[in-house]
Amino acid sequence: MQNERTVRYRAHGGDEVVTAARRWIGTPYHHQASMIGIGADCLGLIRGVWREMYGTDAEAPPGYSRDWGEVSGEETLLAAALRHLVPRGDGAPEIGDVLIFRMRPGAVAKHAGLLATPETMIHAMEHCRAAEVPFGAWWRRRLAMSFAFPGTVR
Repeated sequence: MQNERTVRYRAHGGDEVVTAARRWIGTPYHHQASMIGIGADCLGLIRGVWREMYGTDAEAPPGYSRDWGEVSGEETLLAAALRHLVPRGDGAPEIGDVLIFRMRPGAVAKHAGLLATPETMIHAMEHCRAAEVPFGAWWRRRLAMSFAFPGTVR
């Protein structure tokens, strides 16, 4: 039996994911939005790149508050990533991978970005426009998991 991901998703390189993500740079932050140039939060950025790669959203996200992780205590973001993305395991993230972060030790994972180069990532964060920023020690310490988009060829 063929894996659904090999049937459903076209092959592409991590560089194609980064090219799609860089189009979002400068998009204003807007909670729950996913419209290039208009507004996006961190999930909206990932959703927008997914739409560019595959033509449609992976799923319609439920409404969520800014404090959703503190309220529910559930790993909602990681669960969604596990439904649609390919876990990278213990290896270092590679170009084009989705990065999921815990902003505090022991907290639920609730921030996401994409690895643009070995030293930079692209993300959207409250009070900032989507940007390519250093993926330095501060972010690396908070990395919970990394994932490849389905069909990514290394």
